[in-house]
Amino acid sequence: MIYLCRHGQTEWNRERRLQGQTEADLTPLGRRQAAAMADLLHDQIAGEPSADWRIVASPLRRARDTAQAIADRLGMTVAFDDRLMELTVGEWEGRLYADVHRENPEAFKSPEWFFTAPGGETYEQVMARVSDWLAEQAPEPERRLIVVSHGIAGRLLRGAYAGLSRDETLAQDVPQDALFRLSAGQIHRLDCEPVEEPA
Repeated sequence: MIYLCRHGQTEWNRERRLQGQTEADLTPLGRRQAAAMADLLHDQIAGEPSADWRIVASPLRRARDTAQAIADRLGMTVAFDDRLMELTVGEWEGRLYADVHRENPEAFKSPEWFFTAPGGETYEQVMARVSDWLAEQAPEPERRLIVVSHGIAGRLLRGAYAGLSRDETLAQDVPQDALFRLSAGQIHRLDCEPVEEPA
């Protein structure tokens, strides 16, 4: 079983900037979202020895900080793996979505627009690395993992796990207030308790 989380909201999410592999800090809302995910995970694995579970995260700060909030709640430690990092969007990193869209209107008509960034990663490159990571994990039902990744990388990881087509993989949502349980070849969404933007 894998519980897959996306990091909480970042300053760049709020500003609608393309992050890629550039560092960005969690907002106060993002920290609340991380805490809500931690609470939900605590409820999900209640009664199971924490030693049976591992937390693995992307080393990018937004995922690392989210994973640490979960680890603190569960009394666990976090390991990191570069293969869980978000895709790089090359020359678009740090730029506003609106500006990139205005300059590349044709690219944005495709659900794969984020793989067209100059100097960025392709679908095949990201899928290869998340699939490589997945292939190294213990088989089900021995697998007990909590994973903290990103919007696109997490989407592709879910697709690799469930054997989804490319179109199905890219059509998945990428919430920051829910997590996904990957078990028996199926993907189940679990919503957190609602949190609000701090005043």
